[in-house]
Amino acid sequence: MTVAPSRKRRASAEKRRPSVFWPLAAIVVPLVSLFAKIEISGGEHLPEEGPYVLAPSHYSEIDPLVVAVATWRLGRAPSFMAKESLFRVPVLGWALRATGMVPVARAGSASSARQTIQTAEGLLASGRGVIVYPEGTLTRDPDLWPMRGKTGAVRVALVGGLPVIPMATWGVQQIMPRYGKLSLWPLRKRVKVLLGAPVDLSAYAGQAGHQSALVQATDVVMARIADLTGELRGETPPAERWNPHDHGQRETGRLDS
Repeated sequence: MTVAPSRKRRASAEKRRPSVFWPLAAIVVPLVSLFAKIEISGGEHLPEEGPYVLAPSHYSEIDPLVVAVATWRLGRAPSFMAKESLFRVPVLGWALRATGMVPVARAGSASSARQTIQTAEGLLASGRGVIVYPEGTLTRDPDLWPMRGKTGAVRVALVGGLPVIPMATWGVQQIMPRYGKLSLWPLRKRVKVLLGAPVDLSAYAGQAGHQSALVQATDVVMARIADLTGELRGETPPAERWNPHDHGQRETGRLDS
């Protein structure tokens, strides 16, 4: 498959505004560029301004670095959802708040629904986006295809009326395999990033409080991420997402349900 590279974009107001992202980017971007040659396609689908939910695939412990650098290169400041408990850790909590990371409560907790509303309202008010891994943890699929998703990403999107931008990456596993060791040599291994058009979730508008609708909407998003992954791999994704519960596996590190 041949995909055209994304055109050069202007930086958003959030990236132009002085912030802790500037010194971080000065360190992280050159560092990541040493071991990953990131090729971005479909960048025009990421809004240049305004709130959004970016939903990437997740198959390596370091693919968040690639996603963050790609988002920065596309003119937006990368903010991830992180487990609420991490915000209570001294120093780390300050760093997460300073970089605009968004706390997320465990699904089913008393504060989960309220926090979703606060997150959506905060994104709308600030005009910023958030990166949410809809799988909630590394895929358990043996062939690294996206697995069954959690509902957190679409819940935030539906509450706030935000676009969900699907994203797939491929090649990060050559740098650090899932649960494997870091392999930096040879340097600048090719990593492909592909963004898709916003997922059409209009059929689920106003149904953020209905679990069945959230599950269906999440399936739509995961199917789109799988399609993008298949484009990058030059393969056809499996018709059904891997479900850890069907294989007796425990999903650790999950952020939502």
